[in-house]
Amino acid sequence: MTAIPEYPTSTPTGLVGFYRRVLKLPEHIPFSIVQLAARVAVAHVFWQSAQSKLASWPVTLQLFASEYNLPFIDPSIAAPLATTAEITGSVLLFLGLFSRLGALMLLGVVSVIQIFVFPENWAEHLLWASLLLLVLTRGAGMISLDRVADRLFAARRQN
Repeated sequence: MTAIPEYPTSTPTGLVGFYRRVLKLPEHIPFSIVQLAARVAVAHVFWQSAQSKLASWPVTLQLFASEYNLPFIDPSIAAPLATTAEITGSVLLFLGLFSRLGALMLLGVVSVIQIFVFPENWAEHLLWASLLLLVLTRGAGMISLDRVADRLFAARRQN
């Protein structure tokens, strides 16, 4: 068995030390703040989209029939389905309640938009998907109703 020699690590001083300390500053930002920002940002995008659909439903139906033109689904079904997913998903994300379900719903919406509607806007869709994947894989964070519910259920289990 060979031992790995340990070399003393000295903390750099001067300009190099200052540079390294500055680079480490973002590590002190609580991850829950990042999760909250991701949730609110992407929820806002889809909330606004749903509100514009609801503002003029006849135009929305026309867009789904002509411009969006999804295969395998009638526009009269696709429009309310997409709008419902956008509203429900954005509210769930904003509140941090069943946030993984909300993220999954909106990832479905993003996938449909990317594949069938606006494939040329892949960079924007990748941005939305990245934020949604963060929530899906890591949860809503400490600043969420998911966390409150988790604490309540944990307290009930202990009693």
